[in-house]
Amino acid sequence: MPTTTLIITGMQSDDCLRTVMNAIQDLPCINHADVSLATGEATIDHTSMVSEGDIRAAIEDAGFPTR
Repeated sequence: MPTTTLIITGMQSDDCLRTVMNAIQDLPCINHADVSLATGEATIDHTSMVSEGDIRAAIEDAGFPTR
């Protein structure tokens, strides 16, 4: 099972964290996601049916740049 780790910038509150989590969880084939407001790091376990690019796009479409 692939694991993708990203740095998400611009999160400043619990509302931002919820927005990012919702964007990730709306994708198909996400098994587990952990996002830290303090560090901006997101670790996402997913199947090969979803790519890192898909995950990045969902987060960035929600308004948060990734690295």
